[in-house]
Order: sequence, then structure tokens, then C-alpha cells
Amino acid sequence: MTTHGQAALVLVVGVAGSGKSTVGRLLAERLGWAYRDADEFHSEADRAKMAAGHPLTDADRVPWLDAIGAWMDRTIAAGRQAVVTCSALKRAYRDALLAGRPEVRLVYLHGSRELLASRLAGRHGHFFPADLLDSQLAVLEEPEPDEHPLVVEIDRSPEAVAAAALALMSEGPAQVSTAGPTGDSWRLVRGDQSAVVVQLGGALREYAVNGRPLLDGFSAGSAVTGGRGQLLVPWPNRVGDGRYLFEGRSLQLPLTEVEKRNAIHGLLRWSLWHLLARTDDSVLLGTTLCPQPGYPFLLDVRVEYRLDADGLSTAVRATNLGTEPAPYGVGQHPYLTVGTDLVDSAVLTVPARYLLRTDDRGLPVGREDVDGTPYDFRTARPIGDLRLDTAFTGLDRGPDGRAVVRLAHPSGPHGVDLWLGEGTRYVQVFTGDTLAGSQRRRGVAVEPMSCPPDAFRSGTDLTVLQPHATHVLRWGLSPWGHS
Repeated sequence: MTTHGQAALVLVVGVAGSGKSTVGRLLAERLGWAYRDADEFHSEADRAKMAAGHPLTDADRVPWLDAIGAWMDRTIAAGRQAVVTCSALKRAYRDALLAGRPEVRLVYLHGSRELLASRLAGRHGHFFPADLLDSQLAVLEEPEPDEHPLVVEIDRSPEAVAAAALALMSEGPAQVSTAGPTGDSWRLVRGDQSAVVVQLGGALREYAVNGRPLLDGFSAGSAVTGGRGQLLVPWPNRVGDGRYLFEGRSLQLPLTEVEKRNAIHGLLRWSLWHLLARTDDSVLLGTTLCPQPGYPFLLDVRVEYRLDADGLSTAVRATNLGTEPAPYGVGQHPYLTVGTDLVDSAVLTVPARYLLRTDDRGLPVGREDVDGTPYDFRTARPIGDLRLDTAFTGLDRGPDGRAVVRLAHPSGPHGVDLWLGEGTRYVQVFTGDTLAGSQRRRGVAVEPMSCPPDAFRSGTDLTVLQPHATHVLRWGLSPWGHS
């Protein structure tokens, strides 16, 4: 894989509003390289067309891409190094710029539509009208794994985005030690926050603020029990009998909750993930889910953990590398704690209007309103002796699109919020009543999920991941009262 130590050019791509030009200039400045913006290669006719609110056609773009490519060839031939920014929305556009040019490194700036729209709305004096964003997103073909993109989230300052890109450019896949039951581990630090991620299953082992644990995780040298911090791919929770129908085929998964005749929590919990990149406050891990009995589909799966000023953010991406659609769901299994011996006295808020009733195997049998039930935690209250292993949906979200589950200390001065972002439609809350003695009711599992239990059989909110398509799930932790 090309790193910035070997690259002659870095191609920064993304839609309008992603900050390509600003980030590209920062990268060029920090690398000591030249900088060019692909907008400079547009003809006056192209500029006038876009300013009038008309998107360019593929035919319009051919001479533009040719001009950029010719400049890239001259730069490489002259032994110079440079950063160039370009929207390059379609795979064909990127192929035109990357094919036959192994010296070029691809950086993709990714952001939600809401964030992109807000940035465009604040622009002044730029020839790209904000109302063309939807037309760009409609034709966007996100970079695929075989393009080896470095994917950087833009929900931070341009300086931080550039720093993250440089870190990804510097860090290639690394050989890691597999000593111990969970393989290697990586500690992230930012200010008074720290987190530990392990190689086994890409799991989140620890998260603490000022040395105070906010995750009921597992210690170094210990095996993972109770699903603590594990990633649940390609389905969260359960598949009854492990058998499901998809695209006319009957498929049988291994039964991993044997006593209840279920397949539980996906296929990647016990796989060793690979380090793709890291900085002091972030780590990117990846793995490949290969076709196998019961799941004959090929997925590239990556998870990024990042500490920022607000806490810990997690992004799980899965791309279908196969040639046929794949059923897909995802979740994660962190246990929260606010320092109480048992969860009974902890104060819980769950902003959900509905719960899923389940049978004795943990499989949904119906949905009902939480109003008037013991499971209504829309107003904060202690958990008490209530046993929870309950999926909630109908999440009430704020203006930022996030729903927030809160766990607070009974004295009130501190706690932790788990926010549910892109891709999360359900949350499972589990008080650990079925765990081994000393672990029982010690922490509250709050599990972001893209779909409900048994979605492979019911089809409810199941993602059908088309070839080359990518699904993203985002969640995070925001501590409060710990200063």
C-alpha cells in the first residue's frame, strides 16, 4: 500500500461541502508539497453552467478529467510531489485519475448530508450553489475497498481532518502480537479520556475519564465474557433456529446459543481484526467476512474509534465486496457503569416510544407502546429490581439526529450518555441478569443496533447490502460531570 513516504501525489476527493480545498491546502502545507484544486481545470463554460444551477454531464467532465490527468503525469515525470483536490464522485472519474498511476494516494472525505448542507449554506462567494448537493449525493459512488481509500470523517475542524489523513497515510497495516486471549490492544488518550481497543473482534475494552471507568469492560489478560464491547456483524442479537430465507435460498447458520436454538451476535466476535491506522486518540481496524456456511457473502468491515472533545465516537462500516446482495445488520455490546455496585440504583433514561415483546428464546413476538409499562424510561428513574433484556425502537432524536440513552449516578453529579447516530434504529438494554454471579447486574449493556432481533427471519428493518454498497453505523459515549 502506498504511504505518503512513497507517494508523488495525494488525491483528496469528496462532495461539495466536505472541505476538500481547505484540507488539501493543509495537507500540502504540512507535507511541504505543491497544491492544486481541480476546480482550476474547469473551463469557463463549465463554471457558468454550474453557477446557473445545472450539473455537469459525463461528457462535460471528460476534458476536465483529461486535463487533471495530464497535469498529474507531468508532475510525476518531473519528480515533484503535490496534493490535488477533486470531487471525483463516480468510480469511473477516479479510475481516470488513478489507473496507471500507482504513485497516487486516495483520501476520501466523508460526512453526513446534514453536515454537508450546513456547510454549503454558510458559504459565500463560491460558484457551487448549495441546492446542487442532492444531485451530487445522488450520483456519488463512494470509494470501494479495492481503491484503497483513506476514509476521514469531516465532523471536526479542518486541522483535525488533515491530521487524521496524515496519520492514516503514515500507518499501514501492522504485524501485531497475538499473545493473550484477546490479541493485541491499543490505548487511546486525549486529555483526561482514555480507551482501550483489542484485536479480538475489534472490541472496546475500556473507556474512562479522569481514571473513572464508564464501561464495565474486561481486564488485560482476561477473556471476553457476556459480549462485553463486542461488534455484532453481520447481525445483532438473535436469529431463531439460525435458519432464514434470503433471495429464494434457505440458509442455516451455526447455533451459537445452543440452549435456546439461536444463532447469536454475528460471525466476527472471535476473529482477529487487523490494525489499519492509528493516532494517539484514534484507531482504525478492519477484517474480511468471507463466505461460509449459512452466510455465503463477502464483506469488508472496518471500525474506527476516536476520542474527541465530546467523548468517544465509533463508526462501523461494511462494504459488500461480492456480486450479489447480502442481508446485513450490525450492533455493538458495551456495558455502561457509573460506579454503583449494582445497576439497581443507577438512573436510566431511554428515549424510546416502543418496546419489543419477546418469547422465552429472546425472539420478538410483537411491538407495543411503552406508555403505562414498567419499561417506560422516557423520564429518568432508577432501574430498581427490573430485569431488562429489551429492544426499544421509536427513538426520539434531537436536532442533530441523535437519540441519547443516559445512565446517571443516583447522587446526580455525573454520568454517561450513549448517543445513537447514523444507521441506528434500535437499542437493546440488558441488565445482565443471566451473567455469571459476580458479573450479574454490575453494568447496563446499551446496544446500538441497525435492526431488531431476528431480522434475518422477519426482514424487519433488515439492510439488503447491494454489491459495492456500504452501510455505516455510528454511536458514541459522552461523559458529563467528571471534570
